[in-house]
Formats: sequence, C-alpha cells, structure tokens
Amino acid sequence: MKLTLHHVNVCTDRLAELNRFYEDVLGLPEETGDVIPRREMDRGFDADVFFKTEHRSDKAVQFHLTNRDPGLAERTGQKINPVVKGHLAFRTDDLEAFKAHLEAKKIAYSDYGSIATADWHQIFFEDPDGNVIEVHQVVAGPELEG
Repeated sequence: MKLTLHHVNVCTDRLAELNRFYEDVLGLPEETGDVIPRREMDRGFDADVFFKTEHRSDKAVQFHLTNRDPGLAERTGQKINPVVKGHLAFRTDDLEAFKAHLEAKKIAYSDYGSIATADWHQIFFEDPDGNVIEVHQVVAGPELEG
C-alpha cells in the first residue's frame, strides 16, 4: 500500500479572488484535460473547483480551490466534511488495505466513494488536531498523473 501526496484542497467563500491569487502571485494557471478528474455534479458536491498544478521535475502536486460547503457531510450522510476548512490528499494503490489499516488503528473515516468524482474512490479522516486528510484511489478513467 503506497501513499503519495496528490493535492491540497483550499476552501474559501471568495473563490474567484482566491483563484486570481493562485494565478497572479503563485503563477499557477488553471488545469484542464486529463490531469483533472471527471466531476459528479449531481451526487452532493456541485461547488465550483479550480484545479492548479505545481510542476516539478520529479512530481506534480495539485491544488484544488473550492467553495466552502458546510452542508456537504449532512447531505451525503457522512460525519467528516472535507470542504469546510480544506484537506490534504494522498493517492494510494490499495484503498481497501488503507481502510483496514485505519480500522486496525481505530481511526474513524467517512467513505465518500465517488460522490465528487467518477474517477476516484475517496475516504476522509481527521488527524488528532481535526485536520482533514483524504486518501483516494483511481477507479476509472485515465491513470491520472500527479
């Protein structure tokens, strides 16, 4: 079970302003094409998202800029809401093994499945300070880099 940092989700109530900041100050243009997942807009999370990628020679890390959505967990029957204050996200090659790992450590998680994207199966849990962490596995579509 391998984990690699995939993206940082930043939530805001001023998405257009945040997007301009990441473009103008950090030089991160909006991503399009195969590096972004196919969105599921009718399964609970339909907020706007800007996808950015910081490219390095060895690895690319994405930034997902989203509108804050305090009602997402309630609408989808989950306990953890990943789009209130944002989250760190890791990609794994074996989500079932990672879920078993969390269960063995007695760490509760919310299994969002493919609610937000058709290409990934996502789970979310919290660290001891309440910071939200996502772990996902690619389940469909092209094998996305980054």
